[in-house]
Amino acid sequence: MDSVVIMAQTVPDGGAALVMLLTVFVLAIFVGFEVITKVPPTLHTPLMAGSNAISGITVVGALVAAGAGQGALSTGLGFAAVVLATVNVVGGFLVSHRMLEMFRKKD
Repeated sequence: MDSVVIMAQTVPDGGAALVMLLTVFVLAIFVGFEVITKVPPTLHTPLMAGSNAISGITVVGALVAAGAGQGALSTGLGFAAVVLATVNVVGGFLVSHRMLEMFRKKD
């Protein structure tokens, strides 16, 4: 709720700002889904490596949000973001490693 209050303070019409942010979020989900489903199977491993790098950046941003000291809600959401982004990075690396193992030549 703190972030909504902060957004409402920076934009004169807080309700319109929230609607705009939700619209951008929904459009980002739609575009992301469309882009990912169009990727051919031969590019999945490089795509996974790229998304792992992005998730690593997300961990850094989540650490900044958790340590900003803007209140209990902000710190809690930041901590949850750190945990979820870390799970995403570790899972992504495990999946990438497993996919690369499939391409190794057996002796």
